[in-house]
Amino acid sequence: MTTRRRPASALRSFFASESAGGLLLLAVAALALVTANSPLSELYFGALHQKAGGLSLLHWVNDGLMALFFLLVGLEIKRELLDGELSTWSRRVLPGVCAVGGMAVPALIYIAIQQGDPATLHGWAIPAATDIAFALGILSLLGPRVPVSLKVLLTALAILDDLGAVLIIAFFYTDHITVWALAGAGAALAALIAMNRLKVMALSPYLLVGAVLWWLVLKSGVHATLAGVALALTIPLKRSVAAPDDRASPLHRLEHAIQPWVAFVVVPIFGFANAGVSLVGVSLAALLAPVPLGVAAGLFLGKQVGVFGAAWLAVKLRLADCPAHASWGQVYGVALLCGIGFTMSLFIGLLAFNRPELQDATKLGVLAGSTLSALLGALVLRIAPRG
Repeated sequence: MTTRRRPASALRSFFASESAGGLLLLAVAALALVTANSPLSELYFGALHQKAGGLSLLHWVNDGLMALFFLLVGLEIKRELLDGELSTWSRRVLPGVCAVGGMAVPALIYIAIQQGDPATLHGWAIPAATDIAFALGILSLLGPRVPVSLKVLLTALAILDDLGAVLIIAFFYTDHITVWALAGAGAALAALIAMNRLKVMALSPYLLVGAVLWWLVLKSGVHATLAGVALALTIPLKRSVAAPDDRASPLHRLEHAIQPWVAFVVVPIFGFANAGVSLVGVSLAALLAPVPLGVAAGLFLGKQVGVFGAAWLAVKLRLADCPAHASWGQVYGVALLCGIGFTMSLFIGLLAFNRPELQDATKLGVLAGSTLSALLGALVLRIAPRG
């Protein structure tokens, strides 16, 4: 009798390379900081603002290349919800409550520190995001000390976290709407849905219409990267495949095709383009200003309190079970790693603030909060007793 085996999702099957992707992202972020504070700083910042096709290089990176990142996020969200670790309600409870707690508490901490300043309150969502590449990379580096159940929990939690971030961007960081472009985007999305319903299995028609959708969303005023998520949700997923990595599933083929490019090209380029901040004149007082302090505290304190508190409460109320073979110390270590908010936090910061000084303050807070979360999370997971 042949037992049906579900094909491994890209994030789970790429656990080994996640560490490499996370280390590469760390390296380019450090390189960006060094470059921004070296004699090459003028060349670095000047290049980012060079225009081509009506958009600056930085704009092309953040609105163009990052659409591929959001396409992968959307594919993984759909994959896990339909045929993965989030395919049943019982599997969604623990990562779901952890994701909610891990987004709400950091946002509340940030808001409290801003003391009602309308100029900075718009950044409330910056510390609500988790960087899955960094977090999973650190888990992978720790090897067998961390049970697989915690890797699955962090993956599912980060996916739901990304879904929340996508919704936040759509509803709270759209400033103006161009009706004709939005209507055109709706028509393109309808065409994609129709192809899905008609069971079109070739990827090229989806990608061509998806490119048109991206351009129309860019013109509409809604952030262009959301076109990547919309496209992903229309890519067909064959749930009856009988073997791992069955190429008959378009979603599975596309997910595995773009994952290495996103991990090793798109995200590092984004990191290099956005992590560079001049540290000239930066003092302790500057780091304790409301924006960097709110972001850093939200990531470092808010994430661990929100994620661990939600997990503990869900288990105590018998809404969910504690991850298999994991101790509460290890769960706390994973909650700390959720405070690594590099990619998505920087991205939301760019949407939240138009003023360069606030964007730089955001970068300082993200770097500080993410670094503290990574170091302490790795330490706790290394010394925590096993379950």
